[in-house]
Amino acid sequence: MSDSTPTRGGDVAVRDALLVLLVNGPAYGFQLHGDLAARTGGRRVVNAGQTYATLDRLTTQGLVEPAGSTDDGLPLHRLTPAGRVAADAWLSGADGAGADPWHESVDRVLIAVSMPSVDAEPVIDAERERWRRRRDRAGASAAAGGRAGDADPRARLAAAATTAEIARADAMLAWLGGIVASDLDAAAFAPSTERPRRGRRPARPRTGAEDHASADA
Repeated sequence: MSDSTPTRGGDVAVRDALLVLLVNGPAYGFQLHGDLAARTGGRRVVNAGQTYATLDRLTTQGLVEPAGSTDDGLPLHRLTPAGRVAADAWLSGADGAGADPWHESVDRVLIAVSMPSVDAEPVIDAERERWRRRRDRAGASAAAGGRAGDADPRARLAAAATTAEIARADAMLAWLGGIVASDLDAAAFAPSTERPRRGRRPARPRTGAEDHASADA
């Protein structure tokens, strides 16, 4: 994968990110679809169908509920109280089960920094502390492995894997330090009010005349 290739996220990452985006208030599916890509700097790119399917699952789970529709018939969605709790938990650092901590951290920070309604500094501070702990654990493991010797090829591989974890933690801490040093307010923007050229609308009930026309076709 090249450095410019967007991250195509799994359901877990999209689920949590959509919940946080709804902290801004009710939104329609295609609006959230575009907001997800914009607020992750183009990293989190999914097809529109996945966005709508995720919203349907969140509604079934009681985390999202209908909130009426726009003037031109696009269904709006909003957080339930349980959905707000889940959104706050993700912003506080609760990674999704099976999710990669690196991608969770990058997406979480980018989204927090982009949203005027979210205080990004505590999010970044918590991420820095978690990655320091990860680095400390990896460093302790590396020290223990060195004491055990390196004659066993399996031990050598384990040591190399640990070194990779240390390097990854160092890279994340450096990135987070750069985010802290930047102007956080300059990265925040309000939800887009631009109307989409497409979007999922409720199915229009068929009339009797249309049914007859279909039968005659």
